[in-house]
Amino acid sequence: MASTTDKEKAPSATEINTPTHEPDLDEIGETEGYIVDVSLVADKSLVQGLKLAPDGHTVLIPQPSSDPNDPLNWSWTKKHVVLIIVSMTAFLPDYGSATGAVALIPQAAIWGMTEDTVNHSQAGNVFMLGPGGLATIILAAYFGRLPVLWYFVIIALLTAAWCAAATSFNSFMAARVLNGFFSTVAQGGGLMFIKDIFFFHEHPRKINIWAGFVILSPYFGPLFTAFILNVTKWEWGFWLLTIMTAVCFLLITFFGEETFYNRHIPASQQAVPKSHWRRIVGIEQWESRKQRSTFWEAFVRPWKVIAKPTVLLSCTYYCFTFAWVVGINTTLSIFLTPLYNFGLKQIGFFYFTPVVAALLGFVSGHWLHDLAARVYMKRHNGILEPEARLAIIWFSTPFMIAGLVLLGFCLENGYHYMVTSLAWGLYVFGIMVTTVAISSYNLDCYPEGSGEVGAWLNQSRTLGGFVISYLQVRWALKTGTETSFGTQAAVVGGMFFIVVILQIYGKRMRTWSGRLHFKTN
Repeated sequence: MASTTDKEKAPSATEINTPTHEPDLDEIGETEGYIVDVSLVADKSLVQGLKLAPDGHTVLIPQPSSDPNDPLNWSWTKKHVVLIIVSMTAFLPDYGSATGAVALIPQAAIWGMTEDTVNHSQAGNVFMLGPGGLATIILAAYFGRLPVLWYFVIIALLTAAWCAAATSFNSFMAARVLNGFFSTVAQGGGLMFIKDIFFFHEHPRKINIWAGFVILSPYFGPLFTAFILNVTKWEWGFWLLTIMTAVCFLLITFFGEETFYNRHIPASQQAVPKSHWRRIVGIEQWESRKQRSTFWEAFVRPWKVIAKPTVLLSCTYYCFTFAWVVGINTTLSIFLTPLYNFGLKQIGFFYFTPVVAALLGFVSGHWLHDLAARVYMKRHNGILEPEARLAIIWFSTPFMIAGLVLLGFCLENGYHYMVTSLAWGLYVFGIMVTTVAISSYNLDCYPEGSGEVGAWLNQSRTLGGFVISYLQVRWALKTGTETSFGTQAAVVGGMFFIVVILQIYGKRMRTWSGRLHFKTN
């Protein structure tokens, strides 16, 4: 059994030009389970000759080619630079969206409108995050990853500046809607980049990093903006978003890399990178477009993915579990101000709660997801089925339910704000752990559709958030927060049965519906 490291010598030209016919371990894993740890496999003939990680027992899935330009063969540093850039860019859409949750208070006064009406710009921005993610993966499958990322961020930068410079609600609303569509490029396409450059056994921890930026982002927006509004005008909240977007644009421009690599053709037929600037603007990708999907093939990919029962069920579960994140975040300042007589500074400090909770979820997830996988493999002869990723949701669900129930009681009965803080933190901790688990599960189920499953999960959570952001305040005022948040907790508990169904019948559903059979990953 061979092993490989990031510091291996580059293969010779003869080796590069020889097709390797590496076994498709992704395909085997989808249908029969992933062979991850050779030390736990009884029949060693099953793993004879496979390339292993430096630890000597972890199978590299997919098997890397001998091509030094294969993203799987990039150095640790190069891979993680790309991951951090993608994660930082994924931070932008929800950060920008939530910035408006606090800015709407002075905007309503300036424009002579109700806060609920100004909140329509928020809802429009949230809604467009979903379609923007789907557009990202369709275009990336045809034009390549890097140019789509670059062009989308350019438009996100321009529309962020437009938000800050808007002098009327209609202008602000248009800018917010467009910014939502284009800023979501790395959020909707995040799993695609992770699958391109990291091996199977690395996915949960890398998804945990990317998801950490995504989950933290909507809480930093109101946190920073509340402090900004305490000393200056609301426009500076969006100028800060513009500056952050500009930083990501510069990082992508100088350090971004094309991560697409067609594993179905030999190294001799792969496009050889020549010019960083030609790759940034998409010229090299256009010249090698025949190696990727046609535009029609790229367009139908997401619809084939959502037709898979496990993906549809996962998205339904995530929609009704994550929706309350957006609902709470976009409206909580409206509840806190009269209840606790909070000013902008107090609201800003209050947003440290979900930040700490998400960080605790991130740190816990660094070990929890791998621990769940190792326990499963020890019981199943070194084989890991995708459904094993869902076990961790049994751990996270009680936190979400308890947090929502307690939050409803706090807002209804005026409990001390520290108890309200604890309730919110419980829910955020649970959703952080859940996000990584459901993302890892769907990526394992359909690795060749990594971008598509990620985009649909993004669409499901933003759709739920869009709807609840319109209803949250009126619902709570009509029935009381005990009832409204209690109902939300009941929905999260009811949706958990989807997880149980997937654990029991998921593999049978995947077998029945078949593989995606895409032209490329």
